[in-house]
Parts: sequence; C-alpha cells; structure tokens
Amino acid sequence: MPKRYRVVQWATGNVGSRALRNVIQHPYLDLAGVWVHSPDKVGRDAGTLCGIDPVGIAAVGTLEAVVALAPDCVLYMPHQANHDELTALLAAGINVVTTRTEFQNPARLDPALRARIEQACVQGNSSLHGTGSSPGFVTEALPIVLGSLQRRLDCLSISEFADVSSRNSPELLFQVMGFGSPPRAAADPGMLHHLRETFGGTLAVVADAMGVGFDSLEISGGLGFARHDVRIAAGLIPAGTVAATRAVITGVRDGKPLMRMLLNWYVSRDIETSDGEDWDLRESGWRLLVEGDCPLDVSITYPVAPEDYAEMTPGLTANRPVNAVAVVCEASPGIRTSADLPQVIARLA
Repeated sequence: MPKRYRVVQWATGNVGSRALRNVIQHPYLDLAGVWVHSPDKVGRDAGTLCGIDPVGIAAVGTLEAVVALAPDCVLYMPHQANHDELTALLAAGINVVTTRTEFQNPARLDPALRARIEQACVQGNSSLHGTGSSPGFVTEALPIVLGSLQRRLDCLSISEFADVSSRNSPELLFQVMGFGSPPRAAADPGMLHHLRETFGGTLAVVADAMGVGFDSLEISGGLGFARHDVRIAAGLIPAGTVAATRAVITGVRDGKPLMRMLLNWYVSRDIETSDGEDWDLRESGWRLLVEGDCPLDVSITYPVAPEDYAEMTPGLTANRPVNAVAVVCEASPGIRTSADLPQVIARLA
C-alpha cells in the first residue's frame, strides 16, 4: 500500500482550485486544509471552493493556521511568492511543491534568497520543488525523457503554440500581452527579460543534467500583425495591430544553439510578421524537435471541443504538482529540480 500524505492547498485561483479538487479526489493524498487570500473565503468549505460537494474542511487565512495543521506538504500556488511565508513553511518541516516558476532552477535564484531557502530546508528537513506545464513539463520532463534516447544532441527545439482568442480576459490580452496594440518594431524588453530568465533557467536544468551546460542565454522577439479585423472573445483586434507574439530563448554552447524555446502566442494566424518569416503557427500545443543521433519530431495537441477547453486547461498546470507530492516529500532536504527527483508518476488508484 503506498504511503499517504497530508496536504494543504495554498490559494484557490484557477489553477489552485483544480489542484484542490485533485487532492480531495486523490487515492493517497489527504486534504489537511486550504489557505485562501480573500477574507470572504475564510471559513468556507474546501469542497465548495473547488466546485464539488462539501468535505468538512474549512478554509483558513493565516500562515500560523497552516503550520498548526502540520501537513506533509503544501501546494503553494499564489500569484506572487512571499519569501517569509515560504521559508516559514519549510523551516516548520513542511515540504512545498509550487507553480512559482522562479524556483525551478535554484542556480538562477538570488544567492542570498537561495541560501535563506536552503537553510530553512535544512532546519525543517524539508524540500522545495517548482513545476508546472510550461515551464515545467514541456521544458524539463519531456526533454529528459526524449534525451534518454540520444547519445548525441545537436539541438533541441521546443515550440509552444497558444491560441488565446477564446479567452474573455480583456485586461490580460490587451494590457498585459499587448494584443490589439499599434505596430511597433520590437517586443517589450521587460517581458523578454522575464521570459529569458523563466524559460532559459528551466532549460538550463536539463542542459546541466546532461553535462552540456550553456555558455550563454539569448533571446529575441517578434510581432505578428492582423491582416484583417479579428473579433475575439475579449474584443476587437483591428487590422494592422498586434495579433501574435513570438519569443525565442536560446541556450548557446560552443557558439551554437543547443536548446531553444519558441513561444508563439496568438489570437489569429492570418498575420504579417515583423521579421518577414512564416512562423508556421499551429493549433494550441507543443512541438519538440530533437536533432541528434536518434532524431525525433513530437507534436502534442489538445483533442477537446472548444466548449471544454476552459475546463481542461487548468489541469495542465495543476496536475503535475499534485502528482509530484510523494517524490518531493521523500526527497532529501533542499531545493529540488526535475533532474534531482525520480520520475513523477500519477497514482490513479
């Protein structure tokens, strides 16, 4: 019989509520509690918070209440990490699995923060692991598996395609992502820096594990402009404005690209690109191209009806952290990466 683990879900947003439901329904995880940010949610039943029947566990709103529950693990999924909270959990002996991407590669953390977290892990005999879908599954788990078929790697290219036209989130699409903006020559440099650190760091986990660490990380960006007016769920994309963005993060070794992540986010595929190239935009999903002694070309799409898409997508990010609870709880103290941990296997029964 597999060992059981007591889990607290921290935060109940779109991904967090899916993780909460997963924990409640998991055959070998026991929900110990749920932390919520909003005072209006404190005291509400955990089951109600994730859209299922009540389970008799009321939400709490303080760190102290979570520590008092003494769980084996916290699934930490806030919009922004609080380092005081995080280190307090770890120092109290509570393992943490998080979707916060900055913790996926400890080597790229601020040295002082890394030392603080690792000291908390030593104090509590606990471990911290960051994971998700992208970055995470597609930038670490899949490359490690596909790389196991190689004895020579010339280049690994991961293309992500995300059609966000069905998202009814005007603030996200228009203000944050810049869709519908007037033409401009280059992508936002602040966003490019963020993507370089986020995706470059997670690719570096794989490269370092393979013994072929990067000499440098490079990033470039491009924009695609709508050829015609495009009506999407969030509003109108006028002709000539931004309808697609691309960022290319490249890990360079010996002067050559060794690993690349191409992020293609769009609301229309009928575009003129800023670099004049055909971006070959595909349906939402991923394509992994492995150039080596055993070449591979792997495509992943989501075979769900449009009306079911919103229900499916939170699981892409929430499921892997839930499935990782057992291996993180059994790991040695410290900040653990995908290269440190055993294979994450979903226990379904």
